[in-house]
Amino acid sequence: MINPLPIATHSGGQLCLLPQLANRHGCITGATGTGKTVTLQVLAQALSDIGVPVFMADVKGDLSGLGKAGSASPKTSARLAQLGLPEPAWAAAPVAFWDVYGELGHPVRATVSDMGPLMLARMLNLNDTQQGVLQLVFKIADDHGLLLLDTKDLRAMLQHVGENAAQFKTEYGNISAASVGAIQRGLIAIDEQGGDRFFGEPMLNIEDWMQTDAQGRGIINILAADKLMNAPRLYSTFLLWMLSELFEHLPEVGDLDKPKMAFFFDEAHLLFDEAPKPLLQKIEQVVRLIRSKGVGIYFVTQNPLDIPDTVLGQLGNRVQHALRAYTPRDQKAVQAAAETFRPNPLVNTAQAITELGVGEALVSFLDEKGRPNMVERGYVLTPASQIGPISVEERRALIASSLVAGVYEQAIDRESAYERLKGRAVQQPQAAPAPAPVPQPAPAPADDNAWGASAGRSAPAPASTSRPSGGARMPQPQPQPAPQPQSQQDQGGGLGDLLKDAAGGIFGSGSGNRRSDSPLQAMVKSAARSIGSQVGRELIRGVLGSLMKKR
Repeated sequence: MINPLPIATHSGGQLCLLPQLANRHGCITGATGTGKTVTLQVLAQALSDIGVPVFMADVKGDLSGLGKAGSASPKTSARLAQLGLPEPAWAAAPVAFWDVYGELGHPVRATVSDMGPLMLARMLNLNDTQQGVLQLVFKIADDHGLLLLDTKDLRAMLQHVGENAAQFKTEYGNISAASVGAIQRGLIAIDEQGGDRFFGEPMLNIEDWMQTDAQGRGIINILAADKLMNAPRLYSTFLLWMLSELFEHLPEVGDLDKPKMAFFFDEAHLLFDEAPKPLLQKIEQVVRLIRSKGVGIYFVTQNPLDIPDTVLGQLGNRVQHALRAYTPRDQKAVQAAAETFRPNPLVNTAQAITELGVGEALVSFLDEKGRPNMVERGYVLTPASQIGPISVEERRALIASSLVAGVYEQAIDRESAYERLKGRAVQQPQAAPAPAPVPQPAPAPADDNAWGASAGRSAPAPASTSRPSGGARMPQPQPQPAPQPQSQQDQGGGLGDLLKDAAGGIFGSGSGNRRSDSPLQAMVKSAARSIGSQVGRELIRGVLGSLMKKR
């Protein structure tokens, strides 16, 4: 059994989090400037020390101090003396820095298909109709084996579906062009906020966030979120995707001696603001069930009422910092926050919430039987790591020495929906049927002719093996059968059939002796062999069409 983790202290002793119950989730709440970040730092480092990997979002940049050992200062020394506590053993925690933009940490990426239409609709702020169209686009891509990896894949797929809406209508239903356009506009906005760097490969391997160092301490993964907070929907959707990844990939383990991972969700109100009902239900399901997979989720926000009741009721370990009650609405919020704690006859919870100082908090952790302890008023301990951010040079050094250094830095762009759809659009003109009727000779011995196919049947000229007009190899003449009926003549195909027989129709009546070709016939055939591009083929068709009209 692992010893309890001291988080705060009060007159009756230490207030400790039990490691075996740390997966029962929790919350850290309080107004700005009351000490939530330091509480988060103390709790994260305590979990790391017992081998629990941690993930947290660093909204202000202060949490980077976890990567550097703290030191005594006049302020900390005075606080320790006031509380009658010894100086902590100053030590840094093992950290790994991550950044969606790849600037302040290792890049973090996810694929569009892995994100899924529900979360993507939340990110794009789509209505129900637009979300339905987006789900159809994902379904069509799956049915046709088209990978959606990045935003350009999704844009290409939307364009393809919009242009072929009539074709998909029977099987998939109506596809509104207006909805397709709205989704396209939303993708442009997301790309401007950094979505073009977030969506792609290599996708994050969730196991890379669940590592320990050589001393057995859990790695604290810190996501640089100061810039990401400017795109709140991208931020909240990314963290929700992370929870879903943990939920889907981790096995059921029940209650362990310590969690397999702890997940701290700062600015948690962004997750629930304007969230549609299906998304709220998904969040509630993940929070309720992920406990049995050994993951503890801790929401960090200003007011516990920012969290829906269905989620708040599952958070057993709570730390409440001061709230300010300047208005009647604030006073109601304070009263509601006080009612979320188990009452203590020695503590007036509602009054204490407004009187707490910086670094002081109301604390209630679960006891050995999983019951909430009575609320206690205490002081959060001083962290062993540095309070405040580290320098840019120190951050770079920690990034370079990380266990995953060099794994995610280089983006990969493999063949996916964009490449396949664009390639199909380029190749489509080559597959057009020959408009002119051509005679189809009977099979002959397999002697290669000037078109690269067996003598007696034409084949398209390969675009990459053009020959000079004067150097074409002429085959030996072969006996030709009588022309077939009109119903069989239309079976010829390819550019070679078109040009060979069209030239024969213009300059002769189909003589089988190629040595008797006129100079003009030879010129046209040679030019057709040497032209492989789409523009060249259209030019030849135009020339032959003009000659045929003159006849």
